[in-house]
Amino acid sequence: MEEGKSTVRAVDRALDILLCFTSKTDWAMTEIAEYVGLHKSTVHRMLATLEEKGFIERDRSTERYHLGLKVWELSANLSRTDDQATIWLPEMVRIRDELGETVSIYVRDGSERIRMQAVQSNQAVRRVAPVGVRLPLYAGASSKVLIAYSDPIVQDNLLQAPTWPSYIDMEQYRRQLQEIMVNGYATSFEEREPGAAALSSPILDRNGNLAAALSVSGPASRMTMDTMRAYAPIMMDAARRMGTMIR
Repeated sequence: MEEGKSTVRAVDRALDILLCFTSKTDWAMTEIAEYVGLHKSTVHRMLATLEEKGFIERDRSTERYHLGLKVWELSANLSRTDDQATIWLPEMVRIRDELGETVSIYVRDGSERIRMQAVQSNQAVRRVAPVGVRLPLYAGASSKVLIAYSDPIVQDNLLQAPTWPSYIDMEQYRRQLQEIMVNGYATSFEEREPGAAALSSPILDRNGNLAAALSVSGPASRMTMDTMRAYAPIMMDAARRMGTMIR
């Protein structure tokens, strides 16, 4: 029994190390040890095993670690959501080319949102949107869409979670969610990040169920509230088209 617990703990630690790479692309061993709260000798052993199996690669010139090819081999076999993100990609490129800003797709995972696909703006000053990043649900246009169009029971559970910042007026926030349902889109202006703004619309399947949030974001100097209101019909039309592509 003790051996089984030890094995599970080792797997848990190895996964914690792999999950470090959701926040940035490369790490030093000491950074990983500090981040996951493990002794350096333990992290060293774990990294050696992960490197041997191809999940981690080490740059011997800098002694920093990054994800290995085995991760990409696994990702090639992803289904459903991953396939859907690929199907939506040409439409996202079209929106990017029309509006000139970064376009992203977000899905909800518990009390967070995950960027599952992104097409970067070609402009010199732009918002960079790495795929796979997890962000909190309490801020941002796509977060509001993911909450507004959720099942009512799920929505209530999300809004009653203790993780919401105390500065948010929940009554006002609920009214905002109702407006989003009426308007068909949400906006955010420097809510999560200074100098950034975003517009988001829901992608609904043929049964009217929320599949994802389509978002366009950029510098607040370009993405003014007037600009976002002008972009809203374009985004809603694109989201409707993407909804018809859901398999």
